[in-house]
Amino acid sequence: MKLSPRVIQSMEILQMPLADLEQRIEEELESNMALEIIEPHADKAAKTTEGTDRPDRELTITDSGNARDDFARLDSFQTDQPDAADNAFDGPNRANLEPGSNRNAAGDRDGKMDAMAAAPARQASVSEQLREQWSLTEMDADLRAIGAHLISYIDEDGYIRTPFDQIADQAPQPLAELVGGREKILEQLPWVLEEVQLVLEPTGVGARDARECLLLQLDAIQNDPDFNEDTATDDAIEAARWLVADHLDDLMNNRLPKIAERTTLTLEEIKTGVQLLRRLSLAPGKRLAPDRSEPIIPDAIVEYDEDNDRYVAYLNDRSLMNLRINRDYADMVRTRELDKQGKEFVRKNLSNAQWLVDAIGQRRDTLLRVIHAVLDAQRDFFDFGPESLRPLPMTQVAEQLGIHVATVSRAVSDKYLQTPRGVVPLRRFFTGGTQNDAGDDVSWEAIKAAMQDVVDKENKAKPLSDEAIVRELKKRGVEIARRTVAKYRDQLGIPAARMRKTF
Repeated sequence: MKLSPRVIQSMEILQMPLADLEQRIEEELESNMALEIIEPHADKAAKTTEGTDRPDRELTITDSGNARDDFARLDSFQTDQPDAADNAFDGPNRANLEPGSNRNAAGDRDGKMDAMAAAPARQASVSEQLREQWSLTEMDADLRAIGAHLISYIDEDGYIRTPFDQIADQAPQPLAELVGGREKILEQLPWVLEEVQLVLEPTGVGARDARECLLLQLDAIQNDPDFNEDTATDDAIEAARWLVADHLDDLMNNRLPKIAERTTLTLEEIKTGVQLLRRLSLAPGKRLAPDRSEPIIPDAIVEYDEDNDRYVAYLNDRSLMNLRINRDYADMVRTRELDKQGKEFVRKNLSNAQWLVDAIGQRRDTLLRVIHAVLDAQRDFFDFGPESLRPLPMTQVAEQLGIHVATVSRAVSDKYLQTPRGVVPLRRFFTGGTQNDAGDDVSWEAIKAAMQDVVDKENKAKPLSDEAIVRELKKRGVEIARRTVAKYRDQLGIPAARMRKTF
């Protein structure tokens, strides 16, 4: 089977999360003059101008049939029979052809220009910020040039992982000529690296491994004139330095008693040093260009209706522009001033605009139907929490709604619900499961939630092994294998028992 471009685009619209859909609408508004935003109070103002009293009617443009049929439908758009596709819209989302001015009329704010003005500037990269700092240092031009070349090898975490000989070999020819050859560059690199580590911020940038990175930060703390001994005493710094310099591997594997056996440090002194190390960063470069986490915008909001003892959902689509076909643009196809090519161009834009409005309406309808099915099937989750999730295959919802399972999959992809129990991925409600000792269906997500609860309540001085977690879950009526516990523990980001142990 071959899917038409329109069907493929409709599936893409259905799969888009709210933020992506808003961007898609902005792009269409930028490229298609037949589509416009319904501005507040614009309709009332428009009806009082031009002295027109013609009634408002819906316009539907199809992408099938010949051009003569399309133009005939345009000429008769004032008939009393709206196209059935438009009936899927309610309120401001309806493609009403009401007289009004273009969105760029004089005196109106340009929404796209406002959005562009409010957009954040591109953040400078780690390398760009470090080179800017380095350019302010006072030293000979050749050494500054070597340092600039060296800084280009600092990665996003702030480390230099490339060997000196490779850095020297890859130096550009002008730099080699400036300093007297690549051998001279190799000779100067260790000294230049010390300067880079000393002057660049944040401290730790330019380190070649984790040990050097932590030691640089400990040196900076101890040499700080504003050093506060209440938060980091000299003893804590020395303990931390000893741990990093000679026992980093044992430290990373939480083998604190083993470190105590090999050193003169007591367990309490080691724990004090560990507390100080937790304040340091193993990726100082991230402080210059932190990973930008996109905010989650819930596609729908679920609330509890006390009067009817049920949960209700409504889409969080108020931020979507209220779209309609531009009437003045639609009227252009009936004028004799346009040639055949111009009318075809207008008709194509009208068709694209009408299709986008229809696709958004179809997305809205499908998403709400799927969410309502979830609310009915997962009532216990909203009442009692994640441990009450039940298995819910997508095929079950697809059969219930009379749609294809792929449609359900696209509808829940990258969508989030704002619920009384927090913001939850919609896909989380669709999961397989097993039966507990009582014969009730329990989803795998519910088992994960129960496992997380077991670990949260364990004695951290004696953390539970995977076998012990299996026994605890069995007490709750859930029986799973140890390897399943290990798999779920990894998925939940729960370390092994020896890493969770506190001393």
